[in-house]
Amino acid sequence: MSTQPRVIAHIDMDAFFAAVEQRDNPALRGQPVVIGADPKKGKGRGVVSTCSYEARRYGIHSAMPISQAYRACPQAHFLPGNMKKYKDISRRIFEILYDFTPDIEPISIDEAFLDITGSYHFYQTPLKTCASIKKRIQKDLGLAASIGIAPNKMVAKIASDFCKPNGLLEILPEKLLDFLWPLPVRHMWGIGKQTQKSLHAMGIQTIGDIAKADSTQFTKKFGAHGQHMHTLAQGIDERKVAVDDEIKSISHEHTFDVDTSNSEEIYQTLSHLSEKISRRLRRHALKGKTITVKIRFDSFKTISRARTLPERTNFYDDIYSNSKQIFDALGNLKAKFRLIGIRISNFHDPYVQESLFIDTLRHKKRENIHQAIDKIKDKFGEKAIHRGV
Repeated sequence: MSTQPRVIAHIDMDAFFAAVEQRDNPALRGQPVVIGADPKKGKGRGVVSTCSYEARRYGIHSAMPISQAYRACPQAHFLPGNMKKYKDISRRIFEILYDFTPDIEPISIDEAFLDITGSYHFYQTPLKTCASIKKRIQKDLGLAASIGIAPNKMVAKIASDFCKPNGLLEILPEKLLDFLWPLPVRHMWGIGKQTQKSLHAMGIQTIGDIAKADSTQFTKKFGAHGQHMHTLAQGIDERKVAVDDEIKSISHEHTFDVDTSNSEEIYQTLSHLSEKISRRLRRHALKGKTITVKIRFDSFKTISRARTLPERTNFYDDIYSNSKQIFDALGNLKAKFRLIGIRISNFHDPYVQESLFIDTLRHKKRENIHQAIDKIKDKFGEKAIHRGV
């Protein structure tokens, strides 16, 4: 059995809702932005959902009464937010994360744990893996993320908090207690204000103080929670990244900068999407049988069509040729298109041969070609090699 230490990453988008609004409206950049209820000039009764880092300099924070936030910074830009937009961007963020590992535990719309133990070798090291994640999110979505890396969930979460905004911090196993023990007790999961008061009354200020205390004393004072605190303070957190569901589909889509009816541009986009999906399928050891193509017209009307193949596949040419045929069958090339996407689903064990009539020699040759391309991209990056259409 492998004794390889776990490598857990915690990713948290920086001031997510506010950052999206600043990205989409240049006039808001560098300005205090508050997302939440209408402050009604200080008489509003709602709360702050999130706020930009510029607003935080005035003491504004999430869950603060909106009236209090208004009094702290009346010149701030108070916005109601757009959950539909945020959810769509969140979905795209998670699509990027699934390019790097299938083992993801979403915590919220803008936060997740990733177990990259079995996948970081694609990018050589955990640090390079997470740097690549940050770069992809910035490049594709124009947003910043902070990521903490550690041998367990608790320390990864603390690390991501410590390196905000737009940070990246790795806590190596041999440095874990050096990082953890000097921290005030408030940084530990499950320690709220009341527990802090009780700990301070016992003369305990840091996580190291908890670790060095008598565990019996903790259990007597706090019950099972005390034993749990004492274990966590030793740097021990056995909680796994909870992957709720197996991957049921893999998809990519592209929104054109300008609505287009150019068939060459559309086919090139289908080729690019097919290549990305093909690579992700192999990375997760999956093959799919059902291909779905989605198109959105300039009128925002959206339609999709699916085709089920005789055999499951993760080969680029199968995905591209079928998605192109589906598009040709449903698309009106005189129309203008805003978005196009491909989804692969209907997975099963990729190592079980479904048909006795597969040309095994040709099949193996195709696998070798795909694996060779994967190795080139792993070493030199996604843009190192592209297929012609």
